Amino acid sequence: MVQLNLKGKGEKMFFSGSYQPRDVQFLLKPASIDTTPVAEKEALIQSGKRHYSEMLSPEAVPDERYMNLYAEALERNAGRLHADIKTLARAIKQREETAASCVVVSLVRAGTPIGVLLNRELERLGVAGAHYSISIIRGRGIDENALAYILEHHAPSEIVFVDGWTGKGAITRELIYSVEEFGLGVEPFLAVVADPAGCAHLAATTEDYVIPSGLLNGVVSGLVSRSVLNDALVGPGEFHACLYMQEHADHDLSNDFLGAVEAATPADRTSQHWNRESAQAAHAACQDMLRSIMHDDRVTDVNRIKPGIAEATRAILRRVPEKVYLSDMADPEVRHMIYLASKAGVPVQERDLGNYRAVTIIKKLGGEQE
Repeated sequence: MVQLNLKGKGEKMFFSGSYQPRDVQFLLKPASIDTTPVAEKEALIQSGKRHYSEMLSPEAVPDERYMNLYAEALERNAGRLHADIKTLARAIKQREETAASCVVVSLVRAGTPIGVLLNRELERLGVAGAHYSISIIRGRGIDENALAYILEHHAPSEIVFVDGWTGKGAITRELIYSVEEFGLGVEPFLAVVADPAGCAHLAATTEDYVIPSGLLNGVVSGLVSRSVLNDALVGPGEFHACLYMQEHADHDLSNDFLGAVEAATPADRTSQHWNRESAQAAHAACQDMLRSIMHDDRVTDVNRIKPGIAEATRAILRRVPEKVYLSDMADPEVRHMIYLASKAGVPVQERDLGNYRAVTIIKKLGGEQE
């Protein structure tokens, strides 16, 4: 059941989706949002007539075969993710600014389940804090009203922004730019589990692996949609909007996912730990891969390239894909992608992807922009 509360200056509304209120406060505005068919949305985006953040495409509950693939990925990688969450929590506790108190600010929505797990682990380590989940949109920036709300209640130095992974670094750059423009002493410090783009400020690994929550959408993220920002839904002083998908409540796995990760024995990840040197190498490899694909596939807009297992998966689910590249067709980590691509009639090819296991290229549908 949705948890609605009215608090803060201007009686702003936050809620917890299908999570427990103690786990997260979404600083979003639940709204009634009409969905736009995927092909229509893609054409509007590429023509420049609409920004991607202004529209939502419908989300269907995955079929039984795909849910079985998700379950396999969760069984395979829950221990790995558990270990990586512990690594992040220990590193945050070691920072002088966040050793005693940390405010986890996860980025809707891939960051939300990771933020819940991280905040719980920090509490176990004796680090007091809170967890908010807020919107950030490529090309539009962070939700400044949400950030202002957080700063009414917490010191800027306590804030750590959290996401699940880096794709090619667009959200990291957006975070740095918009937070620095916002001012008020907030450091745009981003922590992620997997940093194959080599651009986060803190990560557990540079490896592109299946973070199981990345295979699903709202049913593993508190039944909350991607954030939406348009003038019809969001007025001055309001949080960015979202759709609360209560119609999928019978299929919600958000809390089951948390329980499965925390119940799993943490894997030995000592050899995989992230550091500045590995991040620099990953960043260079990412840029080489992007240049190679842009040259070989004659892609002039890098936004059509979605690297990393999670981003490549979501591009098949939510966009109009042209092709999928995999570094190893026999890799169990990409089994679900082969299934999705087969269902959608999207060709799959094997090629060297450097630091990545998968890349999806969005189809060019015409118009003034790609």
